[in-house]
Amino acid sequence: MAQSSQSKRGGRTSVLPGEKARTDRWPSANDDNLDRTSSRLGVKPSNPDGSEKALAARASALKRTITGISSASWPDPGPPPDGGRVAWTQAALLHLSTFNTFGYTTAFGSFQTYYESTLGVSPSTISWVGSVQIFLLFFIGTFSGRALDAGYFRHVYITGCVMQIIGIFTTSFATRYWQLFLSQGLCMGIANGLQFTPTMGLTSTYFSTKRALVLGIGALGSCTGGVLFPILVQQLLPRIGFGWTIRIIGFIMLAVDIVTTAFYRTRLPPRRTGPIVEWSAFREAPYALYCTSAFFFFWGLYFAFFYIGSYGRDRLGMSYQDSIDLLLTMVCMGFIFRLVPNYLADRLGALNVMVPFVFLCGIMMFGWIGIRTPGTLYVFAAIYGAGSAGIQSMWPATLASLTSDLSKAGTRMGMGFSVVSFACLTGPPLAGALIQRRDGDYLYALIWAGSSFFVGGILILAARTAKVGWRLRCRI
Repeated sequence: MAQSSQSKRGGRTSVLPGEKARTDRWPSANDDNLDRTSSRLGVKPSNPDGSEKALAARASALKRTITGISSASWPDPGPPPDGGRVAWTQAALLHLSTFNTFGYTTAFGSFQTYYESTLGVSPSTISWVGSVQIFLLFFIGTFSGRALDAGYFRHVYITGCVMQIIGIFTTSFATRYWQLFLSQGLCMGIANGLQFTPTMGLTSTYFSTKRALVLGIGALGSCTGGVLFPILVQQLLPRIGFGWTIRIIGFIMLAVDIVTTAFYRTRLPPRRTGPIVEWSAFREAPYALYCTSAFFFFWGLYFAFFYIGSYGRDRLGMSYQDSIDLLLTMVCMGFIFRLVPNYLADRLGALNVMVPFVFLCGIMMFGWIGIRTPGTLYVFAAIYGAGSAGIQSMWPATLASLTSDLSKAGTRMGMGFSVVSFACLTGPPLAGALIQRRDGDYLYALIWAGSSFFVGGILILAARTAKVGWRLRCRI
């Protein structure tokens, strides 16, 4: 077949019949069309003398302008809709994602008690599995949150879903401590970290005046999972064994992952530029003080979730089934106290509402020292469960309230999560070491946990003062 061609001289290329010559290349410094292209895109001439240096500068400016078109081509999303079908769908999906991630992590206390009786290793050693899981859930938030801002939400979230399914099903075959550490601790921790922070950041971009309430609805997923998963363990473990109990949990997670992957929708255009860590945020006193305070109250927060069952069984002679009921009592209080504080926060301010919950948990830790009967331990579980639920639901809402630029919501939320990740990593194992130091007595561990809450409470008051001064009637 005959072909026609164009000469390659003058920058022209060969084309087939019916084809148009390519015109999508970058203009060069000596391109005849540079002036016309620059004019259309609004790039002003840097030098009218037409020198090579000036033309090169204009070409560079033109390239930067065209590069920005991809972001500019997004329709203006406008302010957060604060409602509507899509926005509330994202809130429901956040609840499901939190159920799969934080809910499973919250239920680790039921595994802690079982592992102590079957693996023959110390409580402090076992708690490293749960601590690493929580650490990675928070720490990876720095990177997965920035990925949300950059427009890679779906890539990161699907990767987390795949790792989650791999982690849960490999856990079902684990028979040794190191196998559980790799599957339940490392693999599940990484998976949860890739899912949790981006979903929190994504949902927060859909709401403004209702943001605290909506994040509370999302955080309620940790109660749903924290109740369902221990009940499954409690009821199925004696009947069908550890392996199939975990596989049933895995199939539930798989169904949730399919639904959430199908319906999540990002709202804001991607912010490709910008660092992974916005160090300038730590130069803002309210943000820096709040993250520091969060380190201290998260340091002692999960001690009770990991060890209340062991305390009831080892110190008060309660059965394994009753020890699971203690954990369920603590988690169930979250169904109320993950919503009511967030509802009040939209009216009174997230930081204002969070302060009393931090001090309440500190008081309850010191009160645990005097508990000698199962009945009073149940009372402790209910009150501490209310306080800890308020902290866990208000924590991300308060972080969001300290972020005025929603395009940085994922990054700044991830940074805050990474700070508390180190507290979650070291807190439960440190508590276990303190218990061993006193030959199984919990006194040292309880003093340490209570003190960490009070230090956190003082610092959160300092963060409030740095934000609004000494004014008491101020919504913050």
